Order: sequence, then C-alpha cells, then structure tokens
Amino acid sequence: MMTGTFALAQSPESWMDAYKPHTHKEMPYRLISPMELKADTQYPVILSLHGGGGRGADNRKQLRGWNRLLAEPERRAAFPCYVLAPQSERLWDGEHLKMIKEIINTLPSADLNRIYVMGHSMGGHGSYILIQLDTSYFAAAAPSAGAGLPDTEPFIDATLIKDIPIWTFHGDQDPTCPYERTRELFEELETLGGIMKFTTWAGDKHGGRVAEKMITGGDNGSTEFSSSSCDPEPDFLKWLFSQSLADR
Repeated sequence: MMTGTFALAQSPESWMDAYKPHTHKEMPYRLISPMELKADTQYPVILSLHGGGGRGADNRKQLRGWNRLLAEPERRAAFPCYVLAPQSERLWDGEHLKMIKEIINTLPSADLNRIYVMGHSMGGHGSYILIQLDTSYFAAAAPSAGAGLPDTEPFIDATLIKDIPIWTFHGDQDPTCPYERTRELFEELETLGGIMKFTTWAGDKHGGRVAEKMITGGDNGSTEFSSSSCDPEPDFLKWLFSQSLADR
C-alpha cells in the first residue's frame, strides 16, 4: 500500500485549532474547511467517526490521530476538502446520520457526489451502519477495525453495501474487534461481486496507530480485492477522492 509522504510540523494544539468547534442540536462537532474556497470548485466531505475512546460531549476527544494527519497543511493543499468530526456518547445511528446530513447541507460548495465516511473501532462499525442506513448518500467508506462482533446488533448486511466502494483495514492480531469478522464480511462481498478492498496489517492489534495507517499506509499491509470492479489505486487519499456517486 503506497501513500504520499508529508512532514508533520504542527504542534499538538495548532492542528486541533484547525478544526473549528460547533454544535448542531445536541451533537457537538468539529469542522475543518478547505484552506481556500474557490467560487467555481466543489469540495468533497470526509465524515470522521471516532471510536469508543472519543465518546463524550467535550467536543475535543473525538479528534484522533487520523484527524491530525488530515489537518497537515501539505495534505490539505493536496486534497482540499471538508472534514467533519462529530462527537457522540453512544453508538452511531440514524439520528446521527440525520444531523450529519443537515450539517453537510449548510457547507458552502460541498460536493454532494463526493461524501465519504471513515472511522476506527466504534467509528469503523459506525461507517458500516451509516452506509446501510442510506446506501445512496456516501460515495465511499473506509472502516478500520470495525466490522463488529458476530453477536452485536445492528448486524452488517452485505447485500445492502455491495455496490458501495469500501476500503477496509484490520490488524490480524486485533483482540478487541475480531479480525475474522472483517474477513467474513469480505468473503461475503466477494461472493456477491461487491466493491471492497481489504488491507490486513500483519501482526497489528487495535490501537490508534493502526487507525493512522488508513492515511499513511504501512510496510506490513497486504491488500485484497473482492472483485475486478475495485479501483486498484494504492494511495488511500487518491483512491478516496476519485470515488463519486456520479460514477455509480
């Protein structure tokens, strides 16, 4: 898996400050906007869903390692977009999706054909839940370590998400969210001719550093394709930003 390389020169506080705090109804959220809004340009939106460690209402804990990477100035210049990071005290659900849609509808020049969702752990599972709740809203999804436990609800219905481009990531030694659940989902989508790329991090467990590899890549990753319809682009952000509802 290849990715671009960027130097992280910002202090811990400065990158968080790039995400402006807001509240919509009862949901706190942080928002990073394109550095320059051009009148003739539409901008993708990345929805960032935190895991269990980000739960709360302080409007801060939801900013995770991948948010730091997305806030890096060179990366923002190369991939101008909005990054929306809401915060929840419970599992991601339909009420969250309703409020998220309302926020996105207020963003100037947002490209509604290129709305993406990504997250780790609870946020990875939440990514699967939201794309099931509205199968025509998100242009692509990138869940990390979040296919859920086999006995948890809501379950993931592969038939609902088979036509959505997904790039999923999981450490094969994850003790928290079993790697085997993502493997089972991938095999279901393989049977259905779905559009999932599956990157396995050999030897990795569940922590936040694993989540950051969604952006940076890693030398211990190997990627499989559920069908010939998968986009083979090896750079994650290039892959993500090339996905559009207009092509579905």
